[in-house]
Amino acid sequence: MPSAKGLRGVLRSGPILLMLGLGGMAVSMAGPSLGLTGASGGAITDSPKEVIDQVWQIVYRDYLDSSGTYTDDRWRQLRKDLLKKSYGGEEESYEAIRGMLDSLDDPYTRFLDPKEFKEMRIDTSGELMGVGIQISLDKDTKELIVVAPIEGTPASRAGVQSKDVIVSIDGTSTKGMTTEDAVKLIRGPEGTEVILGLRRKGDVINVPLTRTRIEINAVKKALNTSPDGRKIGYIRLKQFNANASREMRDAIQELEDQGADGYVLDLRSNPGGLLEASVDIARQWLNEGIIVSTRTREGIRDVRRATGSAITDKPMVVLIDEGSASASEIVSGALQENDRAQLIGKTTFGKGLVQAVRGLSDGSGMTVTIAKYLTPNGTDIHNNGIKPDIEAVIPDKELEDFKVEYLGTGQDSQYKIAEETLLKSLNLSESKVDNNVQILEADFENQNDQSTL
Repeated sequence: MPSAKGLRGVLRSGPILLMLGLGGMAVSMAGPSLGLTGASGGAITDSPKEVIDQVWQIVYRDYLDSSGTYTDDRWRQLRKDLLKKSYGGEEESYEAIRGMLDSLDDPYTRFLDPKEFKEMRIDTSGELMGVGIQISLDKDTKELIVVAPIEGTPASRAGVQSKDVIVSIDGTSTKGMTTEDAVKLIRGPEGTEVILGLRRKGDVINVPLTRTRIEINAVKKALNTSPDGRKIGYIRLKQFNANASREMRDAIQELEDQGADGYVLDLRSNPGGLLEASVDIARQWLNEGIIVSTRTREGIRDVRRATGSAITDKPMVVLIDEGSASASEIVSGALQENDRAQLIGKTTFGKGLVQAVRGLSDGSGMTVTIAKYLTPNGTDIHNNGIKPDIEAVIPDKELEDFKVEYLGTGQDSQYKIAEETLLKSLNLSESKVDNNVQILEADFENQNDQSTL
């Protein structure tokens, strides 16, 4: 997370939590009243208008415009217009807030009523009630899309895929829905069923899913043996939640103790999560170099670097795909551009915006885009993604019968390519060591020869 100094403008009115995940949930303490004034300059005492003005001022101070539609003049005029109106209660003011934020054309800057804001706690705690998918609103088409299914959940077992478009929920069209609207319909009591209409490659399929309690362990690990007897540490990171950094550290250390020769880090279908988790995990693999920088509307505000605290320096490769987003792109970009790892798979999702989660005085909240992040070389990932060093896809025929337990095994063609690439790196490293030993031996012999002359 950027330092307090680096984001002092964001911190003026209360604590925040920075997050990168698409459709991800997070929690923030409700900030104190901002001591706001009305359109005429007097203090705002009407609660609905106070919340409207809190949202307005957060955007006015901190918002980073990535669409080119925001101007201070238009935003100030909008405030005057909204505060002149009368509101019959919270629901009317909430609709006004949503309309105000919709005008920004930024799907990641959004308002959450008190119930929705409370639900944001569950994602970073690692547990939720639902079907196990991360969703987002496509900026261009305004369609709800699946960022990634969560491994081991009903959605994953039913074959829901990244980039699937959700066209209906229990027969109700999703046209015009927000992500919050969809979440309300998809979540429900454990054991009940929801039917998602999914458009994939032009065809629409109906997928029935049974809701259940989703407990998310961020890390899965295994020690695989390659055909030539090498020990390959396989680590799959499912999302960057509050437990991810600790689980990753434990996994690396355990595989080191078991004698792993090298590593495959699997970030496929990882939709992101907390910024701080991504920085800490990158530091577990990287001893030196820039990890990520964030750019607010005032310019570069924060640069995060490796701190010499890598757990291992053994060769590694990273698996990515179109479901690898935000925090996944920070880690993969940092490892790629610092020459720590080769990337295998498909171009990532391309979500390079940072949101702050802000609590409001009545228990509601909002997420606001406050920065974009750049790779060590200064590359803007948003809408572009990160390209792999070696392109690898799972063939459609393989996908038809693919099961989640195949990930990281010989039945996973992308993993096999990653393992082959890692073995080449291991062989190259050993070759360099052998050459260095031969040079040292030659130097030693020359010294002996010289001493006898």
